[in-house]
Amino acid sequence: MSIFSDVPQAPPVAVFKLTADFREDSHPQKVNLGVGAYRTDDSQPWVLPVVKKVERLIVEDDSLNHEYLPILGLPEFRSASSKVALGDDSPAIKENRVGGVQALGGTGALRIGAEFLRRWYNGTNNTATPVYVSAPTWENHNAVFADAGFKDIRPYHYWDAAKRGLDLAGLLDDLEKAPEHSIFVLHACAHNPTGTDPTQEEWKKIAEIMKRRKLFVFFDSAYQGFASGSLEKDAWAIRFFVSEGFELFVAQSFSKNFGLYNERVGNLTVVAQDNENLTRILSQMEKIVRTTWSNPPSQGARIVSKTLNCPELFAEWYVPNGHMPLTSADIIAECLTDYFHFHMNVQNSVFGEKYCSCCRIYLSFISLSPPLCRKGNVKTMADRVLLMRDQLKSKLQALGTPGTWDHITQQIGMFSFTGLNPKQVEYMIKEKHVYLMASGRINMCGLTTKNIDYVAQSIHEAVTKVQ
Repeated sequence: MSIFSDVPQAPPVAVFKLTADFREDSHPQKVNLGVGAYRTDDSQPWVLPVVKKVERLIVEDDSLNHEYLPILGLPEFRSASSKVALGDDSPAIKENRVGGVQALGGTGALRIGAEFLRRWYNGTNNTATPVYVSAPTWENHNAVFADAGFKDIRPYHYWDAAKRGLDLAGLLDDLEKAPEHSIFVLHACAHNPTGTDPTQEEWKKIAEIMKRRKLFVFFDSAYQGFASGSLEKDAWAIRFFVSEGFELFVAQSFSKNFGLYNERVGNLTVVAQDNENLTRILSQMEKIVRTTWSNPPSQGARIVSKTLNCPELFAEWYVPNGHMPLTSADIIAECLTDYFHFHMNVQNSVFGEKYCSCCRIYLSFISLSPPLCRKGNVKTMADRVLLMRDQLKSKLQALGTPGTWDHITQQIGMFSFTGLNPKQVEYMIKEKHVYLMASGRINMCGLTTKNIDYVAQSIHEAVTKVQ
């Protein structure tokens, strides 16, 4: 008999089980709305153009090698990541009280932060300190803090199922009643799974109570830029809390906004009271990293670092107003690329205009006014999600689907909490081959112009046939 005979079988991770079931389904109209990753309108993964460019630069850079990084990670990645979260002009950064820890994705950043808090927050044994997570929340939040040793993990009110929106009154009441020094995990933007965020005025009310009640803020920032298309807007809550004098942690993920899902690129930004405290905090986090993964990988961090630290590359990834003017050189480069790639038979350029396949005619576009523009990679993804939200809502309303569907466009980010109940979800999967989470959460990126009519009709049938 094996010494492992008594090991129980662990249940599968729901979202990955859903994807496995989808792959085994042979139905021609099957749709996967479960996976938490961006998809193009052809239902394909998208490698960001700027990522491809940086990968080539890395390959061709003879100065790079595969030596160990510092235990806390690539310094230029950590500092650039914290600036993305807090802003280049952050007083906290200028006061030298902000530090970062490169982590294995957002999950790794959460785990390092949780381990540190359990060991050192408000004493040296914090297993009984309450940790509050939203109801509902990303399933890993509970598991990460439980595995870090916290014994008292509680839900706080967040989703109002009746109005399909934020339960602000319940949330504020939970903040008032929480024991002092409790830890609250807050979603910085694009709440997972509901897609419902507080307004700026609501964030101010949340911050006022948390400061007065001496509650610790741990932001999970997995979708900055990806939610609204604006880095600044998506980081507003984080930056406001910092401006209010909070010491806090921010678990950052670059899986979504860089499309680097399997590179596991994350950063734990630490905002301390002063540099002396920051130095001691990072020294303890270094010890935790040493016994967790010892040393972080470099490839993903280099891609993000080079992009964030090079103005030209950064402008391809993100443009503050969503679009950037193209210079003559840009247009020539685009033209030649398209010329060779499409063999002189191209229509519908990146500018949204039809153009002749002849370079000389194409170049005459240079003199047009206003100047031609190209979206940043982040805005391209965010805009497609927003478009799918608008179209799904419109199609459900056109079908006369019972209930209100305004929440689909009121929500933000990758996910939408549809309001479908478990029986309706089961109908969607078994009868319509549309795969979504049992909670009714769908990934808006799974919708395309080719399948959205079928999905809308399937939702309509589920709502009208199944109670």
